[in-house]
Amino acid sequence: MLYRLGLYLFNLYFYVLFFLFSAIVISVLTVAVTLLGLFFLPPRKTLQYFRRSISLYGKTIMALPFPFIRIRYERPAQKGPQEPYIFVCNHRSAVDAFLIGVLPHEVVQIVNVWPFRIPVLGIYARFSGYLNIRMMPRDQFMQKATRLLSEGVSIIFFPEGTRSTTGEMGNFHGAAFRLALETRTPVVPLCISGTEKIFPKGSSLLRPGTVRIRQLAAIPWNDYKELTAFAFKNRVWKILDGELAKMENRV
Repeated sequence: MLYRLGLYLFNLYFYVLFFLFSAIVISVLTVAVTLLGLFFLPPRKTLQYFRRSISLYGKTIMALPFPFIRIRYERPAQKGPQEPYIFVCNHRSAVDAFLIGVLPHEVVQIVNVWPFRIPVLGIYARFSGYLNIRMMPRDQFMQKATRLLSEGVSIIFFPEGTRSTTGEMGNFHGAAFRLALETRTPVVPLCISGTEKIFPKGSSLLRPGTVRIRQLAAIPWNDYKELTAFAFKNRVWKILDGELAKMENRV
């Protein structure tokens, strides 16, 4: 009973902060982007600042419930191919999209239908160039994604397509790997652990806990150029699954 009461109070605290912070940030961001785009910066530079502001927004949202929810981001020493990258992530919770804000890159996410339906945030996602692979022909998707990469924008994929309810990864769709093969872009596996416990699928209540995000070394073109998209996606699946098992002491 006391735990349940504490959980409700924690969520009341978080959601009040979430809506207040979102209202302020969205208003300020709208004005700032409008002024920058109209009077100061070219469209490409405006979009760059806008995308980085969205990442900062997501990162801050996930920091609001600290110390009840802690985020730990681990990345390798900077070596090998530089950005842009294709990030391939496992997917266990709706908050995974906010966690991408920890990445120090200009990014665009490949999303399902539902993020575009979120009031205001859905409009911002469209404006920043987020792509819905389900709502466009393959050729159009590849063309837009290739252009983003050519502009130095990294692309985030959740290739399972939906959140896992068991903690085990589902099969990967192949779009991220076809794009990598066509554009010769380095692929970065990104492991996300713990979100399934703090915001489980089917619940609107956050729970205290720790989220770990582990960025693995980039896989350069030379390491996968001989593979088919099918073989490459299975290879990355095994890399992610093995690393998650280590993170969660399952091996």
